[in-house]
Amino acid sequence: MLRHLLHYGIHFLVPILIAFWFFKGQSVKVALILLAGIIIDIDHLWATPLFDANRCSIGFHALHSYWAVLAYSILPFFKTTRIIGLALIIHIFADMVDCLLM
Repeated sequence: MLRHLLHYGIHFLVPILIAFWFFKGQSVKVALILLAGIIIDIDHLWATPLFDANRCSIGFHALHSYWAVLAYSILPFFKTTRIIGLALIIHIFADMVDCLLM
């Protein structure tokens, strides 16, 4: 139960809190972009089985690979990709927490 609360809390509450705390003038726009980071879960569609509650996404799915995480970690250093990079890092962090609590 705690695992799922933390995992989905980080996926959905943390992006909203970050947007409203740090991006006051554009909080709604930034919140939507940060929430859109969940789009990288599209790579779950290529997995067999499609969903496995006991599978760690990090290192298993293509968009959750270590190379992808490295690329996501570079994005915040550039102004044009900063918020997208933050969205992807938040997503990966949520999945890492989930993996650690398995």
